[in-house]
Amino acid sequence: MTPIRTLIMGAAGRDFHNFNVYFRDNAEYEVVAFTATQIPNIEGRRYPAELAGKLYPHGIPIFPESDLVKLIAEHKVQQVIFAYSDVPHEYVMHKASQVMAAGADFRLMGLETTQIKSTKPVVSVCAVRTGSGKSQTTRRVSLILRDMGYRVAAIRHPMPYGDLVKQRVQRFATYADLDKHECTIEEREEYEPHLDNGVIVYAGVDYEAILRQAEQEVDIVLWDGGNNDFSFYKEDLAIVVADPHRPGHEVRYHPGETNIRHADVFVINKVDTASPDAVIAVRNNLNELNPKAVVIEAASPLFVENPEAIRGKRVLVIEDGPTLTHGEMAYGAGWVAARRFGAGEIVDPRPFAVKSIAATYQKYPKTGAILPAMGYGDEQMRDLEATIDRADVDLVISATPIDLTRVIKVNKPMQRVRYELQEIGQPTLEEILKAKFGK
Repeated sequence: MTPIRTLIMGAAGRDFHNFNVYFRDNAEYEVVAFTATQIPNIEGRRYPAELAGKLYPHGIPIFPESDLVKLIAEHKVQQVIFAYSDVPHEYVMHKASQVMAAGADFRLMGLETTQIKSTKPVVSVCAVRTGSGKSQTTRRVSLILRDMGYRVAAIRHPMPYGDLVKQRVQRFATYADLDKHECTIEEREEYEPHLDNGVIVYAGVDYEAILRQAEQEVDIVLWDGGNNDFSFYKEDLAIVVADPHRPGHEVRYHPGETNIRHADVFVINKVDTASPDAVIAVRNNLNELNPKAVVIEAASPLFVENPEAIRGKRVLVIEDGPTLTHGEMAYGAGWVAARRFGAGEIVDPRPFAVKSIAATYQKYPKTGAILPAMGYGDEQMRDLEATIDRADVDLVISATPIDLTRVIKVNKPMQRVRYELQEIGQPTLEEILKAKFGK
């Protein structure tokens, strides 16, 4: 039978995973191309032959998504796989319409065809949107499991922005490992907080190979999700985080709604800074789609080393990049801290933005008067550094999960904002985890 000519739309994560677990070595399909979006500078590469398998001795080209219709025609594509996350349902169907009008079928792949079974129990932490609070929830779960006597590793959703062959399986146990693997700011934001807690992190490109290595040293695998994607592994307990700062988004974004319908436990985060009506609206939406899931309410309290240093100052606020860009949040913990601790003025960084940072504001105009900590490679880190240098402010408030001064030089005093998950009332994550995995 002639193989089905297939194109995979992605963002250097779910697309590669779907290929690895379903299409690699599958003679019924011929994957002629990937397209790339969301992440800067990933198009124009190839998915390497070393990872693509025996059917692709020359690898697979990666093109910008803007070439989609042209690629369908040029490569006689019969099927397009949509394989990235954190986009409105309406956006997905616009892409489907574009593909179908060009003559190809449009396909979404679900749990059965993409999840890998582990030999160890798996807990997943996913979300309804980027920036909901997965990271602090995952850290909380990891510490509870460790206190229960289990060896735990966090396996993080992929962020392979460098050499894909070198990044096939990555293990991070120390800060030196971050340098060895030349991690971007975005990668460090996810890995460093786990390392601070003494939790080993795995990531990379080939998630079956990653899982099999992690299984050799842990009792429980903790899936640390990215964006609002669903887990790459079959989970024994699925925890999903929702954000009442964006009520209604939990039912309007793909594949966040998949997570809702699949969840065992919901964590409604940030209830301390959201309106009660928004919290109730989110709870009602979650209950309507999945009434069997347990609901936990939680806060993400802020910690600043010297709050008095903020009072009265003209400040530049830096937030986690993806939360502001495709996560569409206009502010985050840094902005809240600036207001709470009496900053005299939150200065708009856009007039000071240079090169790729200025381009980020153009691409994501909803970002607002906050500086996204964009750092997809050395060049963009230097642009971030230059933007901070040019800003006419007294103080920088950084609410990224890492110490930015490890990767960029800042010519202004900085206050870091930290945040951890704090459950409110009952049940708690500890009670749920002990009931599920208690020895």
